[in-house]
Amino acid sequence: MLSDQLATAVRGALVSLGVEAPAEVQLERPARREHGDWSTNVALATARSAAANPRELGQRLADALMADPPPHVLRVEVAGPGFVNFHLADTWLHEVLVEVIESGLEGYGRSDVGGGRTVNVEFVSANPNKPLHVGHGRNACVGDSIARLLERTNHRVTRENYLNDRGTQMTLFAESLAARKRGEPPPPDGYHGDYVTEWAAEMPAGADPLEWGYERALASHRATLDALGVHFDVWFSERSMDADGSIERTLADLAAAGYTYQQDGATWLASSRLGDEKDRVLVRSEGDYTYLAPDIAYHRDKFARGHDLLIDVWGADHHGYIARMKAAVKALGHDPDDLEVITQQLVDIVQGGAEVRMSGRSGDFVELDWLLAEVGVDAARFTYLLQSSDTRLTFDLDLVTSRAMENPVYYVQYAHARISSIFKHAAERGVDRQPLPDTDLTLLCHPRELELLRALDLLGETVQTAALERAPHKLITWLRDTAGAFHGFYHDCYVMGEGVTPELTQARLWLTDATRVGLRVGLDLVGVSAPESM
Repeated sequence: MLSDQLATAVRGALVSLGVEAPAEVQLERPARREHGDWSTNVALATARSAAANPRELGQRLADALMADPPPHVLRVEVAGPGFVNFHLADTWLHEVLVEVIESGLEGYGRSDVGGGRTVNVEFVSANPNKPLHVGHGRNACVGDSIARLLERTNHRVTRENYLNDRGTQMTLFAESLAARKRGEPPPPDGYHGDYVTEWAAEMPAGADPLEWGYERALASHRATLDALGVHFDVWFSERSMDADGSIERTLADLAAAGYTYQQDGATWLASSRLGDEKDRVLVRSEGDYTYLAPDIAYHRDKFARGHDLLIDVWGADHHGYIARMKAAVKALGHDPDDLEVITQQLVDIVQGGAEVRMSGRSGDFVELDWLLAEVGVDAARFTYLLQSSDTRLTFDLDLVTSRAMENPVYYVQYAHARISSIFKHAAERGVDRQPLPDTDLTLLCHPRELELLRALDLLGETVQTAALERAPHKLITWLRDTAGAFHGFYHDCYVMGEGVTPELTQARLWLTDATRVGLRVGLDLVGVSAPESM
């Protein structure tokens, strides 16, 4: 990468000045274009150890760099208290185009930052006693896109769904089904949605309401997630840990490590010794487990399966649960940082300016199936990822179903469709692309062309940042910015036609193809299709 070449040149120039170079030279893109293409604060960072004035050291560094300029560097200037700014020739952007084309869909935007680390990403993990709702949809899209980003950056990823299929809620669900089957109302604290009545009508006479209802709910979840394009490697049953003794073994491990004690007939985890605000009950005095005991056993199992890092995507109402789980992980002998928890805020569905509070079938929540039928999978996935998952999201149905440039997903997909139309038009006119090495890319000098190339250059670092920060919304921002750059190019830079030389047509066709690669890579990482026409 060019930034690596510049960093190497900076280190060499510092050595030539007798200044000890830092292990890593920080380079960033200036916010204002007049400050150049890249900038480093290395003069400020090393001035004290060099016993020099930062700005004077910066000027000496700039002079040394210009004595033997790195590739594409036109000039090096010093700004402010000592920032060293690089101004580059357009040729560096032409090399970006070549890199995109040569790397292609499989290679562009990849990095080895993960180093093959094994990561378990657990998400959705809903109780199998009702259909998935719109909040689960956001969780699914965030988790799946994080997994895709991690895979693109050389992490070995397992997607996992934890089935909370034991405990009081499942018992109440079974009792609700049985009551509806008898034509009676569910228990007061049971499940009252219309879906319970519908499922009870499907349930064969004599079926076990718990087992049949569990399978029916699980089939509903699988079908909805399949429709959303979300697929899991592992569906882990909480009940399975009762059967194989995992919970008891986990309690034994915690006791052997000295992190449990008995009080008032209950078994407690000494989590206050491990960073939690207070100790937590694992086994009540009546002998039944709290929610925490199987959750610890489950995380113990995930580590035992060889995962280096666990990433859990939880709802906002679980935020207070994070400290106790990290304490439990430490009690099991792992680094608490090997468990990351991402919390997602609530989703408000708005239609016609009013909030949609419930669907007719459910009675108390908006079903994800209903949303997908209203807006489609692409619009749903893109919209769910528009903002950071720790902010509340407003999902405007009227906007995301409109065929207008104000609709973010339409705006990005339409850019890809326009690219396809350009190549279709070229085929109709008999314009064949010549090999890239034979194309004069220096003809790409229009501000719109250069803006588009700068956007493409950002994809690799955007993917890496989005992966490491677990922030797929940053990729959505890149897609919108790149689509905007392409729409500007489309309007101001004709690829074919009167006044456009054959040589320029060839260069612009390759630029268009590079943009197609970038958009398709980005759209795939958020699970959205790249349509050929709209």
